[in-house]
Amino acid sequence: MLHMVQLVRDKRYWAGFFYFSGFNLALTFVAAVLCVVFAPTAAGPGIPEIKAYLNGVDTPNMFGAPQLIVKIIGSICAVSSGLDLGKEGPLVHIGACLANLLSQGGSGRFRLRWKWLRYFNNDRDRRDLITCGASSGVCAAFRSPVGGVLFALEEVATWWRSALLWRTFFSTATVVVVLRGFIEVCRGGRCGLFGAGGLIIFDVGDVTVRYRLGDLLLVTLVGVIGGVLGALYNHVLHMVLRLYNLINDKGRMAKLALALAVCVFTSAGLYVLPFAVPCTPCDPAFGAACPATGRSGNFKQFNCPAGQYNDLATLLHATNVDATRNIFSTGTPGEFRLDSLLIFFAIYCVLGLFTFGIAVPSGLFLPIILMGAAYGRIVALVLQSAVAASIDHGLYAVLGAAALMSGSMRMTVSLCVIFLELTNNLTLLPMTMFVLLIAKTVGDAFNPSIYEIILDLKGLPFLEPKPEPWMKDLTVGELAAAKARTISLQVVEKVSTVLEVLRNTGHNGFPVVDRPRPGLSELHGLVLRSHLVAVLRKRWFLAEKRRTEEWEARERFSSVELADKNCKIDDLELTPEELEMYVDLHPFTNTTPYTVVETMSVAKAVVLFRSVALRHMLIMPKYQGPEISPLVGILTRQDLRAHNILGAFPHLSKKSKAH
Repeated sequence: MLHMVQLVRDKRYWAGFFYFSGFNLALTFVAAVLCVVFAPTAAGPGIPEIKAYLNGVDTPNMFGAPQLIVKIIGSICAVSSGLDLGKEGPLVHIGACLANLLSQGGSGRFRLRWKWLRYFNNDRDRRDLITCGASSGVCAAFRSPVGGVLFALEEVATWWRSALLWRTFFSTATVVVVLRGFIEVCRGGRCGLFGAGGLIIFDVGDVTVRYRLGDLLLVTLVGVIGGVLGALYNHVLHMVLRLYNLINDKGRMAKLALALAVCVFTSAGLYVLPFAVPCTPCDPAFGAACPATGRSGNFKQFNCPAGQYNDLATLLHATNVDATRNIFSTGTPGEFRLDSLLIFFAIYCVLGLFTFGIAVPSGLFLPIILMGAAYGRIVALVLQSAVAASIDHGLYAVLGAAALMSGSMRMTVSLCVIFLELTNNLTLLPMTMFVLLIAKTVGDAFNPSIYEIILDLKGLPFLEPKPEPWMKDLTVGELAAAKARTISLQVVEKVSTVLEVLRNTGHNGFPVVDRPRPGLSELHGLVLRSHLVAVLRKRWFLAEKRRTEEWEARERFSSVELADKNCKIDDLELTPEELEMYVDLHPFTNTTPYTVVETMSVAKAVVLFRSVALRHMLIMPKYQGPEISPLVGILTRQDLRAHNILGAFPHLSKKSKAH
């Protein structure tokens, strides 16, 4: 209380507060303006969108040059402004943007036209490169090459194969070699805080861990509480993000005002709260390291007299990496007070919930690690006064961080290896594995992972590996009947009809029906929207209604033109004479699309759709005949989402709750 009165009366502290808040506000303003004006999709971590893209979802304007530039500059400004966010998610997005641009030779008119780049101009190779970019981002963030590979395998990639394994490993190996080279160049502090700790950021390798049965019971408690806290964090964050969506929908000024308001609140909390705890005398064994007045160090003097330090300021007024290194430090049972750790845990929970979702590049990894580390230290201090615990407080902080990460993000293998590479302590591996499995199991009992929640809020139709149990009680024919009537085209169609369909619908594919003779219709295949636009732009029209030869289309259209994803027709102007002409669609039609019988269950359709990475699934009638339509309907990814199905069939919601 005495320190709080000192804060109010002393003008120097007020000047320091305005100096601190002013710089933070300016940096947040730059990051928010870049995201709001130039690249809105650069806000947030970017990992859910990468995960959706690798699942087969089209995520436009996500991996371009504007997103890359805004992500780099915005992330630097946002992290420097003191906001409770990390750089790890943005680094993953930056890696994916670089991979996407390299696969295409660049962006816009500056794109490289080298012939060898055409080998990457297909969806599979582009997905592989973006997977390599995402794993490289994790490696760069945590200096964890194997952890980056496993993160791509466990969290972001939907389709995995042996060739992708060595490609991601080669990418992360290259990253870690380059990182090591820069660390050597910057040795001696020539690059500021970069490279501190070498490739091992939070080294606790000098601590020997011995296990007893009682320790396993305590570690189980850490895992269970971590799983509950992670699930609770996801639940509250879900509600906050829904509120932020309502605010952000009001326009650019609302997004900017929200980001600046959160910055002011964060600056006030970080500056004022250290005055609420008493100063701690320095241990003579620390020597000149206590108190610290520089950019880093475990013993920040802040408002304390000479020979004393403020342990809460040590955590709040440091970079996220330094704060984590401080709280992970081993052999320091009395360095942090219980009340300081409780305040730090509470403020970081609140700031983490209100910071994520504003219009700046942000990551979740380090904020959750810091919250979990504080929680682990708190458990260690409580247990120290209750039972004889043989594990170091810093190691409890590591276990707490792992538990909260697994309880929120539901990752196990990749997190285990990342923590192993971060801490350099192999003896901690069994307990870390134990904690991660328990926390994930407990968290799964309450709600989905944080990235699944974000995917749902963004409306990205991500398909899970397993369909819902109640989907086996519904057929694809019934699902198609609940949709609007399917729009199909003739093999030789009028130009005006094609243009009208493109302008009145946003579908990406259209069934093509052939009528070989009167009274008989049969399915010819599926034509993509981009191919229809290419035909209209080239004005490949016929004066009479007839079929063309294959060589005619091959002479007029190149594979590069047909691979172009540009589907805009706003600037397309056709004369009345051209509108009355015809287009032969059979050279551009996929005559072997995936088809299923109308009696197939939706559960099987979901498995097939995800396994083969489909975009369209055509439904055929069970019985064929002259008077029977050759097509029942068409299903897309959106149609197979559980939420959309329950909206069309409310009675199934009771079964979903029962399961």
